[in-house]
Amino acid sequence: MERLLRDRASSFLVLVAASASLPAAIVHFLGPREVYLDGWIHFWFIAAASLIAAAAAIALTVVGARRRDGRAVLLGTAFSTMTGLLAIHGLATRDFLVGENGVGAFSGGAVLPVGGLVLALSALPALRRPRAIRPLVTFQVLLLAAVVGLGTIGMLFPDSVPPVPETDSVPALIVLALGLAFFFVVTLRTVHTYALTRRRADFVVVLGLVWLAVALVTQMTLGWSELGWWIGHALELIGVALVGVPVALDLHRGAQSRPLAGDLAGAELVAQEEAFLGTRVRSLLVELAHRDASTEVHTRRVALRAVQVGERLGLSAGRLRELAMGGLLHDIGKLSVREDILKKPAALTDEEYDEIQRHPEAGAELIDELGGFSPMVRALVLGHHERLDGSGYPHGLCVDEIDLETRILAVCDVYDALVSKRVYREAWGHGQAMSLLEIESGREFDGHCVAALAQVLDEDVAGRRPAVTAGTVAGEVGHAAATATA
Repeated sequence: MERLLRDRASSFLVLVAASASLPAAIVHFLGPREVYLDGWIHFWFIAAASLIAAAAAIALTVVGARRRDGRAVLLGTAFSTMTGLLAIHGLATRDFLVGENGVGAFSGGAVLPVGGLVLALSALPALRRPRAIRPLVTFQVLLLAAVVGLGTIGMLFPDSVPPVPETDSVPALIVLALGLAFFFVVTLRTVHTYALTRRRADFVVVLGLVWLAVALVTQMTLGWSELGWWIGHALELIGVALVGVPVALDLHRGAQSRPLAGDLAGAELVAQEEAFLGTRVRSLLVELAHRDASTEVHTRRVALRAVQVGERLGLSAGRLRELAMGGLLHDIGKLSVREDILKKPAALTDEEYDEIQRHPEAGAELIDELGGFSPMVRALVLGHHERLDGSGYPHGLCVDEIDLETRILAVCDVYDALVSKRVYREAWGHGQAMSLLEIESGREFDGHCVAALAQVLDEDVAGRRPAVTAGTVAGEVGHAAATATA
């Protein structure tokens, strides 16, 4: 299973590398060719990119201010700054409004590094808080005014701005290195979001950022008369569109734009399963709710705790996605259990308990029949009642045969079962349930998972009961875990 996960991560990295290699190869093989294109072509290229960036800036700023979302406002600042620099760069096109000048080169060279810097700043938590909205909007206005003001001075007095950074010069290479570092930070965040969501729109943003990084290379290393410089401008236009359009569509749908911020949490996958995990997961949960609402609510609580524990233990984004999906579907096999057993207002008989114990295999069979789910999701559905000492079911797996995700899910499943009310007992308190898990740590349950669960849960749970001993709960844990339907 670990090898499969590594292979999937490698495949994704190959996909990202391939998205960069195509434009890079085009620039490499065609870039040095000498060309001469009219300044009007340059102007309209830049005008188109500037309009796209302006639309994204307005949408992000307005929506962000209304929703008190500092992250969106900061992203709007990045696009508005790029808009100002692009506008100056386009208007300073040689022989368009002014002759030979340095402001065109300076503003063109600053577009991507400055935009990347502001995008990278959105990683700072302090800048996302509601009270940061007014300062961020003020900062955006002042920054845009400074860009336009300096650009206007530069065009009115062309000799006042030197043509820096000159192509392939030391300053140009420094700017290139800084700009690539900023885009690397933003792209990593976007890759993390895509690994969680697997949304095409989020991958489009990854693609756009990669192409903007390639465009930055051409702007810093090639000149006006080389074809690669013009190809870079085309990549810049396409890249801005690839980044800006998905952001605008997210805002149009009333959703937050997450890829550039990179702060999507595993808990949000569970809370918005249809948006992030797909309609099939949603449909199965709706069917489960119709069969037994308490079981469906239980699966959501368990999945929520499981991804929180997974994040605490440092699971990768891809593995958190699998854990979220497996957590939501772990009891889907109870669709095959008779309704009178699921809703029985009394303790189960031995025969009924045996039928309940068949739900992991029934769930795995359903996953196989539906198809399209990963082996990890199937393993979670099948193995969430396995125990490290081999006392679990359906296959009595032992410690070396149970992966980390299944260990996490087992701990969270039992915890939720214990703190939920049953017809044959009252709900346990948080402290009592954690005491049981700690007693069984290293035998039935993974101690690291138990400790991580303790960290993510509120230590001051109302109604906490005194700790219990192994003797008082020895027979409780298996039965409670097996019949967790609430």
